[in-house]
Amino acid sequence: MDSLLFPIPVDQKPRRAVKRAKLGRYESVKRTLDERIDPNRVLVDLGDVAESEKRHRYVDLFCGAGGLSCGMEAAGLSTVAAVEFVPIACDTHHRNFPACKLHRGAIEEFHPLLQLSKRERSGIRIVAGGPPCQGFSVAGFRNPADARNQLFNEFVRVVGEIRPEFFVMENVPGIVTLANGRFFEAILAAFDAIGYTTSVSILEAASFGVPQLRARAIFIGNRLGWKNPFPQAQLSKDRYLPIESSLGGLPHWEPNPEINHEWTRHSASMIKRISKVPPGGSLYPSFVDAWKRQYPGVPSMTIKENHGGTHIHPHLDRVLSAREMARLQSFPDSFLFEGPMKKAMWQIGNAVPPRLATAIGRALLPSLDAIAGRRRDPHGGVRSKTSLLCQMSTKR
Repeated sequence: MDSLLFPIPVDQKPRRAVKRAKLGRYESVKRTLDERIDPNRVLVDLGDVAESEKRHRYVDLFCGAGGLSCGMEAAGLSTVAAVEFVPIACDTHHRNFPACKLHRGAIEEFHPLLQLSKRERSGIRIVAGGPPCQGFSVAGFRNPADARNQLFNEFVRVVGEIRPEFFVMENVPGIVTLANGRFFEAILAAFDAIGYTTSVSILEAASFGVPQLRARAIFIGNRLGWKNPFPQAQLSKDRYLPIESSLGGLPHWEPNPEINHEWTRHSASMIKRISKVPPGGSLYPSFVDAWKRQYPGVPSMTIKENHGGTHIHPHLDRVLSAREMARLQSFPDSFLFEGPMKKAMWQIGNAVPPRLATAIGRALLPSLDAIAGRRRDPHGGVRSKTSLLCQMSTKR
């Protein structure tokens, strides 16, 4: 760690960590999926993927501020259209992707065959997005009856209308085990009903160079009978980027609203209280999901916003700024968020890490190039008679 970057008085005693950082919260779910034999899933070494000469087109549903769009564009894809309900997130997406045709409103009101011209629909290879996950997350109440859990049906409807060769759906790992797996099976069945064979993997953002522990459930399906390509992890746990790798170069105590470098302002008494919080500890013992001090030397905890109570900086006695949160999500500094600080934090906390999205997009490039060139599946896929859904039903 650069001592000039985070100066600590020599007479200050080091804080004592209350517990050690955990680097694999969802490993059991990931291991369960990995142990299933899925003939339709293939891992792609991103080092072997060449740059594409084409700008393959895709649609981003539940786009939020644009984390998925940012990452997919970096992979070489082009955002044709996007859908978002929250006005401030729409403003941010439009600011950063002005050429994208943005539907501002409920996904139930988005009808691609009517609202996108034939030219705009032509050549759309992927429909991607992440339905709201509050009902799925282990941090929430995991309520199978939560109305937001049904929004995936709208995702399926749009996929069925556009008929892209591939779809990518992102969510929290809790979606796999919700309601003893019944919800997961319902998702697979819904895609199977419209002709898509689906594979699922748990991808850890930190293994793709995101300085944050953020595991995601990634569903990839296609209607061609091809393999579903997933990016192979690029970093092992011992090489994960530490939180400090993304926090340099920003003023410690001087906010800069122009670049979203703002945080909850603390009184002198609050700063004194924060100074006593050790790594892994929380300012509020009864409210431990926020105001936790980040561990130094390892990736950050999952980035989220909780009424201005973000996680505490690992070395400074204040919470993280919106820009620091964005960096830990792997957003470039050129990506600016509309709205006041808390709204910006909310958008950042709900976003897909762009670098993870880039890895997913790059894994798909060989298949997309083969489709455009009317070639066979580069991964040797042929239509399998045994889908993941069939395997699960057989084992029950």
